[in-house]
Amino acid sequence: MPEKIVIIGSGPAGWTCALYAARANLHPLVYEGAISEENRLSGTLPLGQLNLTTEVENFPGFPQGILGPDLMMKMREQAEHFGTRIVTEDIADIDLSKRPFRLRDSAGNSLEAHTVVICTGASANYLGLESESKYKNMGVSACAVCDGALPRFRNQPLVVVGGGDSAAEEATYLTKFASVVHLVHRRDKLRASKVMADRALANPKIKPIWDSAVEEVIGNEEKGMTSAKVIHLKTGETHTLDATGMFVAIGHTPNTQFLRNQVATDEKGFVRLPDPFRTMTSVEGVFAAGDVADPIYKQAITAAGMGCKAALDAERWLAAKGIH
Repeated sequence: MPEKIVIIGSGPAGWTCALYAARANLHPLVYEGAISEENRLSGTLPLGQLNLTTEVENFPGFPQGILGPDLMMKMREQAEHFGTRIVTEDIADIDLSKRPFRLRDSAGNSLEAHTVVICTGASANYLGLESESKYKNMGVSACAVCDGALPRFRNQPLVVVGGGDSAAEEATYLTKFASVVHLVHRRDKLRASKVMADRALANPKIKPIWDSAVEEVIGNEEKGMTSAKVIHLKTGETHTLDATGMFVAIGHTPNTQFLRNQVATDEKGFVRLPDPFRTMTSVEGVFAAGDVADPIYKQAITAAGMGCKAALDAERWLAAKGIH
């Protein structure tokens, strides 16, 4: 018997979708991802990006904040409580050319599904420095909106790396909290849209550092990140910037490789939603929710909301097809 609904991914979108689907008696099956070295290195272990963060202060219902891993475990437990079945494997291959859809997981098991919800998220792009990895969540972040208000960043000098709209937006946002924001960019002008670039460069707290790149993150176990070593790409000269945080804003890569281009995506690889208020994709019966289909907001709460919509959309699609 084909599954009524298979949810691929285990972040806020996946678990919220599973919760709603379970309460609608759809008996959802969640592929939460495999626990593997490959997934660890790519940041795609079970429970999503929030499982890699520390304090989460902006998820409603937790006025004192909550640790990212704790929030994700609560979501997982709640979905499981209502009957969600969970498989700790990846979906290695999927065939969307015929119905029911055919899937194969990383353990070699095959299954069929009437509907599929893609909730695999998007992995933040980092610089790839060993020192950067060492201080992730101890000063190094890829989300200013998620982490910028944390105490370690308040009234402190910060570094933002990048030159596009995301970097300009992150730098501008961080001026609410930082004493100064050093905007490090490899070129001599921003790639951001003119309005975003002008707004950032007009802000007295933002200090651009042109033709430069971060070479090393410096810190210690007690304080976390304390500074960044920056190299001028034209002269080779280096200098150190005192900073308690570095926000890497060089984009995200949606986790859609396993789809093999069977679902329409935008130029950056994010799943396209033909109706932006719904979660249907270009393939009937396939839905998408969370960061994998959201190049704009990329927040836990928006991902959870999309997961709810995906479950409702899938339920209505199944009902229309007479599948109960």
